[in-house]
Amino acid sequence: MSETPYDIAVIGAGSAGLTVAAAAATFGQSVVLIERGKMGGDCLNYGCVPSKALIAAARHAHAARAGAGLGVHAAPSVDYGAVHRHVHDVIDGIAPHDSVERFEGLGVTVIQASARFTGPDVLEAGGRTIRARRFVVATGSSPVVPPIEGLAECDPLTNETLFDLTALPARLAIIGGGPIGCEMAQAIHRLGAAVTVVEGATILSKEDPEAADVVRRAMTAEGVNLIEGATVARCTRSGDEKTLHLSDGRAVTAEAILVAVGRRPNLDLGLDAAGVAATAKGITVDRRMRTSNKRIYAIGDVTGGLQFTHVAGHQASLAVKSIVFRMPVTYDPALMPRCTYTSPELAQVGLTEAEARAADPKAEAWVAPLSGNDRARADAATEGFVKLVLSGRGKLLGATVVAPTAGDIVATYALALAAKVSPATIASFTPAYPTLSEAGKRAATLYFGKKLDKKWVRSLLAFLKRV
Repeated sequence: MSETPYDIAVIGAGSAGLTVAAAAATFGQSVVLIERGKMGGDCLNYGCVPSKALIAAARHAHAARAGAGLGVHAAPSVDYGAVHRHVHDVIDGIAPHDSVERFEGLGVTVIQASARFTGPDVLEAGGRTIRARRFVVATGSSPVVPPIEGLAECDPLTNETLFDLTALPARLAIIGGGPIGCEMAQAIHRLGAAVTVVEGATILSKEDPEAADVVRRAMTAEGVNLIEGATVARCTRSGDEKTLHLSDGRAVTAEAILVAVGRRPNLDLGLDAAGVAATAKGITVDRRMRTSNKRIYAIGDVTGGLQFTHVAGHQASLAVKSIVFRMPVTYDPALMPRCTYTSPELAQVGLTEAEARAADPKAEAWVAPLSGNDRARADAATEGFVKLVLSGRGKLLGATVVAPTAGDIVATYALALAAKVSPATIASFTPAYPTLSEAGKRAATLYFGKKLDKKWVRSLLAFLKRV
């Protein structure tokens, strides 16, 4: 069945696609939204929402155990069935906002089926032929399960199945020490499981090494077993016991295996028929999020860039501005913050110290350790720091934060980068006392302290003192 052309056809009802569909419909565009799976996509059903709900439960369990140093003694009892219900209650509470009913109420035509391009301006979905003035591909990504011998027979978990568990495995092995692997390792260990992480390189390898080391020490101190620099050669199973045989000869036994080695873009869309260029890493887009077919935009994980919900949402807003309002837009990944929600959290925006020094040999990093912050001392959470990375000319290039609330703190520096705020402004603003935010101001103050520690400055000050 052929339909009257829509203004916009959106493929994928995850955070990126939903943002485009809702905004475009609000501004009077005729929109068709196509989703083959669950409304809300990965973030709501398998990613950010359930993982952070699980982490919240784990944080409460850990806080009960960790209070002894502050004079509070408690022994938590974890009911994992109740934790599972909490996780799914959170999903259920948000789901109506992403539902078919809500979007149909906005005037969006929702088709729950797979979509495939059959030409540069036409696709098929659910037995319908759909034409549109513009298309937005927001199909996201899926977890990678590596081709390790015997792994399939061990029924490995991914983020798409982990949150279905109603009972906690006594022993969990995690393949992959990136953000997902580290977050889940710490959270599940805090809830009572013995957890081993196997990482072929180093955990959180894309992050500032000093920051990753703070997280490493915290996880190890809590009892998470980290095996770095070894890969899984093969897996075997004997009844309910599963064994990872490592490249260095060691073996790890567990009741369950979680695979967290990365994600691949969902590209099974007939892109060749649409004239859309793509690689195995994702759909190729320009800085306006347009593909090689200028009728078609691609946003979110499917582009192979930064895989974060807030990035997908930002790209969706750019697509709406470009399509609906014909505004010039530019996506700048350097302004996008990221955060790993371990404890402490690790957040980054802009360049890391190593990246900055590679681009500018005169770049410097100014570090304020939490051990010098009064709030951190009061909370007995002094492991971490705020690091500001400045160019040789004193321009803010990036910020690294390792702290209990690093994801919130880094927002200040994301704004500073976007608004091109000077270090002088950062050094002169007044955060509330006592807060962890003071650490960032302290780092900027250290920079100016060194700038002013010059012979001519001291001479000038001595003169002013005399007169």
